[in-house]
Amino acid sequence: MLNNTINDLSEDNSAGIREQILKYLSQWKWFLLSIFFFLFLAKLYLRYSIPEYRSQTTLLIKREDSGGMSSELAAFQDLSMFSGVKRDIDDEMEVLKSRSLVEKTIKEGNFNISYVIEGRIKSSESYGENLITIDFKEKNKNFFEKDTTLSVKILSPKKFELFDANNNNVGEFNFGQIISSKELGNYVVSMNRNNAKDINLNIVIKLESLKKATNKFKGRLDVLNITKHTNVLEISFTDPVKEKSEDFLDKLVVIYNNDAIVDKNLISEKTAQFINDRLGIITSELDGVEKDVEKYKRKNNITDLPTEAELYLKNSSESNKEEVIVGTQLKVVGIMIDFMKNNNNDDIIPANIVPDDNNSSTLIAEYNNLVIERNRVLKSSTPENPIVIRVNDKINSLKSSISESLNKLKSSLVIKNNAIINQGNIVGGRISQIPRQEREFRGIFRQQQIKEELYLYLFKKREETAITLAATAPISKVVDYAYSSDTPISPKRSLIYLVSLILGLLIPFSIIYLLDLLDTKVKNRHDLDANLTIPFIGDVPHSDDNNEIMQSGSRTSSAEAIRIVRTNLEFVLSNLETNNKAKTIFLTSTLPKEGKTFIAINLAATIAISGKKVLLIGMDIRNPKLEEYVKLPSRGLTNFLSTKDSDIHDFIVNQKGYENFDILPAGVIPPNPAELLMSKKVEAMFEQLKSEYDYIVVDTAPVSLVTDTLLISKNADAFVYVVRANYLEKSFLRTPESLYREKKLPNMCVLLNDTDTKSGYGYGYGQEIIEKPWYKKMFNFSFFG
Repeated sequence: MLNNTINDLSEDNSAGIREQILKYLSQWKWFLLSIFFFLFLAKLYLRYSIPEYRSQTTLLIKREDSGGMSSELAAFQDLSMFSGVKRDIDDEMEVLKSRSLVEKTIKEGNFNISYVIEGRIKSSESYGENLITIDFKEKNKNFFEKDTTLSVKILSPKKFELFDANNNNVGEFNFGQIISSKELGNYVVSMNRNNAKDINLNIVIKLESLKKATNKFKGRLDVLNITKHTNVLEISFTDPVKEKSEDFLDKLVVIYNNDAIVDKNLISEKTAQFINDRLGIITSELDGVEKDVEKYKRKNNITDLPTEAELYLKNSSESNKEEVIVGTQLKVVGIMIDFMKNNNNDDIIPANIVPDDNNSSTLIAEYNNLVIERNRVLKSSTPENPIVIRVNDKINSLKSSISESLNKLKSSLVIKNNAIINQGNIVGGRISQIPRQEREFRGIFRQQQIKEELYLYLFKKREETAITLAATAPISKVVDYAYSSDTPISPKRSLIYLVSLILGLLIPFSIIYLLDLLDTKVKNRHDLDANLTIPFIGDVPHSDDNNEIMQSGSRTSSAEAIRIVRTNLEFVLSNLETNNKAKTIFLTSTLPKEGKTFIAINLAATIAISGKKVLLIGMDIRNPKLEEYVKLPSRGLTNFLSTKDSDIHDFIVNQKGYENFDILPAGVIPPNPAELLMSKKVEAMFEQLKSEYDYIVVDTAPVSLVTDTLLISKNADAFVYVVRANYLEKSFLRTPESLYREKKLPNMCVLLNDTDTKSGYGYGYGQEIIEKPWYKKMFNFSFFG
C-alpha cells in the first residue's frame, strides 16, 4: 500500500510538472513575439548607440641594468658622467596617469576641441580630415576655464553662418576671416574641402574646459604592468573615435619622454652654467698673470736662464710641480666649500670638479640624483608625501657628509701643501746663489701654471657636460605605437543580443507566472482535484453557441463531452435501487451563470436521443433560464404548486424535434418560492413523475445564494455540481466540499464547465475543423485563452 501511495505521489508530481511546462508552451506565440520585439529593440539600440573603441600602446621603461642609457652611451663611459638611480616602475605608472601630464597632452593636442556633425537621429564626432577646423590665434586668459559651443552652418564654399552656445545668430562670415570674441579671443574657421553636398550642413564645435576634459580623459586612461617581472607597460585609452584615441596616446608618450629628458638634463645644465662662470673668472686671472710675466721679463731684460742653474733647479722643479697640483686642488676644494655654505637643498651641486682621490664626487652625484628624484615626485604629490620626506632626510644627510668629506680633503691638502713648501724652502736654500731675477720669475711663473691648469681642467669638464646634454636618451622606448581594435568594446553586440533574448523569454514567462499567481479562479481539473474530494465526472469545453441544444448528429466538442458525462453518470447511478422508477438527476452550482442550465438541457437532450424518456424540470424558480434555450409557456411548476386540484400533465410540454423529451417549465416567479418548495405537493409530484419517465433532470438554484436546492435535495438520486472554469473563485470550492462532507446532497459529483480546449482540456474527437486564414492564426492568441 505504501508503494502505491508513493507511485501515486510521483505520478501527481510528474503530471504537475508536465502541466506547468504545457502551460508555458501553449503560449509560444507570446514568447516568439516577445523575442522578436526585444531583438528589434537591441538592433535599434546598436544602430543608434555610439560605439566605444579601445586603443593601446606598449612602452618599455629603461633601466641601467636592462639595456638603458649605459648600453647606448658605452663609448663615453670613461667620462663617468652617466650615473643615475634606477627608476621604480610603479612611480612611472603614476606619472603616466598624472593629471599634469594628461592636461599638458590635451593642451598641446587640442583634444578639448571636438567637431560634431549633426544627424537626424544621432550625431557623430568627426576627427582627422574634418570638414572645417577652428584655429585660435589669440586665446583669452579664461579660454581653458569654461565650456562653450559654436554651431557652424555652411552656406556656400566661402561663407558660413555662426551661432553661439544659446543658438543665437552671431553673424555671417567668410572662411578664413578672423573672428573676435570676448570669451574666446581671436579665431579663424577654415574649410578643408569643397563639396556641394556639404551646403546647409550643421557642424557643432564643442570646447570643453581644461578641468572637465582632463577629468574625462584621465578617467578613460589606464596604465597596466604587463607582468611583474618586466618593465613593459600597456597604456590604453577608450573613445568613440579610434584615430583620436591613438593620437592622444602617441602624444602622451612623447610629452612623457620630453619631460623626463628635461629632468635628466637639469644636473648637466646647472654644472655647465657653473663651469662657464668659473671659466670667465679664471680667464681674467690668467690674462693678468701672463701680463705680469711679460712685464717682469721686459723690466729685467730676461730671455733665458743660465744652463748651470738647471742642475740646482731640477729638484726644485719637482717640488714646484707638486705644489702646483696641490695648490690647484686646494683652490677647487675651497670653491666647493664656499658653494656648499651658500647652497640650499633645492640647488644642484656641480659634479665632477672635485679631485678624484676621495669619495666626495660619488656623494655629490648621489645627492644630485636624490634632488632630481624628489622634484619629480613633487610634480604629482605634496611636500607632506612620505616619499618626499624620506628623500629630504637622505638629502640633508648627504649634504652633511659632503661638507665633512670636503673639509677632511682640505685638511689633508693643507698638510701636504705645507710639507711641499718646507721641501721647497730646503731646495731654495740650495739655490740661494741663483740670481734674484730667477727666483722672482719662478714665483710669477708658478702662478701662471696654476691658472693654466685650472683653466684646462674646467674646459675639459665643460666639454664632458656638453656631450652629456647632446647624448641624453629618453627613459622609455615605444614597443608598439598606438593601435585600435576594429571591434568596439562597448556596446558588446553579442551581450546585447543575449540580454535581449533572455528578456524576450523572461518577460512573457514572468507575466504568465504573475497572472497565474494572481489568478484565483478555477482553471482546470487540477484545481478541482487540489481542493475537492468530490468524484469528477467530466468537463465540458467552451461552446461558441451557448443557446443551441445538441441534436443526434451533433459532433461538436461540447456534444461529445456531454455524452461522456452521461456515460459517467450511468456508473454513478448504476448501484442505485430505483424499483423501475425514473433516475432523478439534480444540477446545481455555487453561483449563477455557471452554465448549469446549459448542462441540464443538453444532458436531458442527450439521454432522450439515446431512446430514454426524459423529463426536464426547471426548479430554479427564482431565476428561471430554460426559456433562453427553448420556447416555453409562461405557466409551469410554480402554477402547479400554487393551485389546488391541478394536473401536472397540463404544464408539461414536449420539446419539438425530440420524441421522448418533455419539459416542465418553472412557471411564474412566485413571491414565496421557499414555501412552495417545502410543500408536500413537491414530493408527491416526484413520486408520480418517477413512475412515468426513465430519467428526470432537474435544474435547481445555486446553493450559495438560497436554500431552495437543499429543501428539495431529498428527491434526488444524484447531484451534478457544475463549476464554471475561469469564473468561479477557488475559495468558493469550500461550499461544495462542505456539502459533500456533510452529505447534504446525495451521490454528489462535480462537472467542470466552459473549459479551454486550447489549453489541453475538453474534446475534439469528431469535431469539424475549420481552417482559418494565416493572419487570423497569427493574431488569434492571448494569455490564458
